[in-house]
Amino acid sequence: MKKSIPSASLILGLLCLPLSSNALDEVVVTAELLEQSVLELPNSVTVIDSNAIEQRGAQNLEDLLNLAPNVNFSTGASRGRFIQIRGIGERSEFQEPLINSVGVVVDGIDLTGIATAASTLDVDQVEVLRGPQGTLFGANALAGLINVVSNKPSEEFYARITAGIESFDGREASAVVSGPVSENSGYRLAVKHYESDGFTKDVFLNRDDTNNIDETTARARFVSQVNDRLNLDFTLFVADIDNGYDAFSLDNTRETYSDQPGFDRQETTAVSTKASYAINDSLALEGLLSVAQSDLEYAFDEDWSHVGICENTVCDSDLFGFDWFYSSFDQYTRENDNTTLDVKLVSASDSTANWVVGVYYRDQAIDLLREYTFNDDDFTSQYDTENLALYGQVDFLLSDNWSLTTGLRAENRDVDYSDNSGASASPDEDLWGGRIALEYQAASGAFYYGLISRGYKSGGFNLDGSISAEEREFDTETMINYEVGFKHSYLNDALRLQVSAFYQDRSDIQTSQSTVRSIASGENGGPCPCSFTDFTGNADGGTNSGIELEANWQASDRLRLNVALGLLDTEFDTLLAFDHVNADRDNGIPFDLKGREQAHAPSYQAVIGGSYALTKQLTLSGSIEAKDDFFFSDRHEERSDAYELLNLELTYATDNWSVALFGKNLSDELVKTRGFGSFGNDPRKFFVTEPYNQFGAPRVLGLRGTLEF
Repeated sequence: MKKSIPSASLILGLLCLPLSSNALDEVVVTAELLEQSVLELPNSVTVIDSNAIEQRGAQNLEDLLNLAPNVNFSTGASRGRFIQIRGIGERSEFQEPLINSVGVVVDGIDLTGIATAASTLDVDQVEVLRGPQGTLFGANALAGLINVVSNKPSEEFYARITAGIESFDGREASAVVSGPVSENSGYRLAVKHYESDGFTKDVFLNRDDTNNIDETTARARFVSQVNDRLNLDFTLFVADIDNGYDAFSLDNTRETYSDQPGFDRQETTAVSTKASYAINDSLALEGLLSVAQSDLEYAFDEDWSHVGICENTVCDSDLFGFDWFYSSFDQYTRENDNTTLDVKLVSASDSTANWVVGVYYRDQAIDLLREYTFNDDDFTSQYDTENLALYGQVDFLLSDNWSLTTGLRAENRDVDYSDNSGASASPDEDLWGGRIALEYQAASGAFYYGLISRGYKSGGFNLDGSISAEEREFDTETMINYEVGFKHSYLNDALRLQVSAFYQDRSDIQTSQSTVRSIASGENGGPCPCSFTDFTGNADGGTNSGIELEANWQASDRLRLNVALGLLDTEFDTLLAFDHVNADRDNGIPFDLKGREQAHAPSYQAVIGGSYALTKQLTLSGSIEAKDDFFFSDRHEERSDAYELLNLELTYATDNWSVALFGKNLSDELVKTRGFGSFGNDPRKFFVTEPYNQFGAPRVLGLRGTLEF
């Protein structure tokens, strides 16, 4: 049966309505090697501006991802920090070293893989670049890149205070102060705190805050035009996150039974320095240095229950003479130190060829301590990586209408790994990526492009002792992306339209699998549940194809509408998977996922949103967002449910203050954000296999006020 796209007729209808001539603000993408208007960039890009962030009441990057076509995320933590673009991306992180497919950068600071710290604190815009960014970012951007840009210092003194309350004891407070230091320098200081009890209740501990959110972020930014040639931009960023993690229930509800609720903590201190020096009128030297130090703690109650859960139930030990239940806790502590240096020479003039050439260096050290109930000794590992890359891009102006963009990146990745089990690995790999784009700018202003780009994701290793020798290493994944697109503005820039179609040919797809083993036994020989050891393998290949559409329309002084639509089709060529339910792992009998959809790749995503000024001061804004169901993993058959969410906000604003009443997920949809396939974890059911899910936020109502001066 074909799946329908909710409100598809409404999307088409909106695009066919008569338009007005109210101009939209220009949107410039800063993540590229050369800053460009979004309407002249040969790439599928979504830019989420500060107005959209404010109207959505977004607290974290995860609250914005549904606004971008073909962008998804997975939880399995307190936040959805595991991001997928066009169905490509990681979904969890445990003991094995993780290689990311989606890069996340905040003001030049590399937060890839630790995006819990990516709050919406004083953010100007969020840029989502889809497709491999082999020239721009290299090894950690096979699927794409997310670039978060904060507000610059203001030319005059400016201050803003925001406070709000919401359901589930949610509270937020933030403050911004900005202004000039001198004629050529300025500062901006911002701090934000958000907390909530979360949406689960631990019935054993009689607490409703074991899955809470408690996040504080702060930023200081200083910009100086030192002289006619030199510009400096300094950023200091601090994040203090102390979230709970108690999300899975034996009953598949928001009521848990944990006696040791988990946590998801992060302390990050980071600085970045950007410098731009104009050598002459057409040549500039630009540099970026960022240093980020993060301490991360992630833990969970593995049994999702408590000692004695069987008392007065069918698994009571008095009936059997042994205990059916088990009790275990799993904790991961990481020290993540990341330094990046990017220096480039930029030639930008009115000549027929503009170019960029640069060198990139990244040094990351991750020290892991795992404390697990069923391990005889704590596990420790050291994972150090160095990336050194040379890259370049040349933009050729072929004629008044035609241009050609070419880019190439050559990268070396050197890894040094060791752990206290005696395992070690030191792979050294040479990688390359790039792109070539042919662009046509019509006399009407319409922009057409055709793009071929190549991305890569370095190979790695599995070092758990239960992994067979032939599964210890996995190969580099590569992808060729073919894309065509159209961008245009209509009616004096009152309507902007972007459409792209892509076909991605993936080779040696890296995919997460697992082995199964017993983790405990009853004191008197009773039955025991199973645990899973994650490992990464390679599928032969696969394809990801689809369409992305975005339209923004300033219909009048009062009405603004936006539409985003992503269609996605994915499949594996061949993947031999080992599922503890569908295959006999011990005897090595796998099953082939050839032709199956890839995980976290919904066939459609759609957003219809807008705002309408009821009066000069009163504005109603909102959105309807829809997402198809999708597989949670490549190693089992559990799927999410398709859903539609309704969000509304009513804002009363004057020149210097505003108050907003908002509602998120007003229809109270039960949204599954993470799922496990059938396995046994409930002793009351004698560990019968069944699926388990983590859920997104239910209906949330709130009130927020802002004062500017």
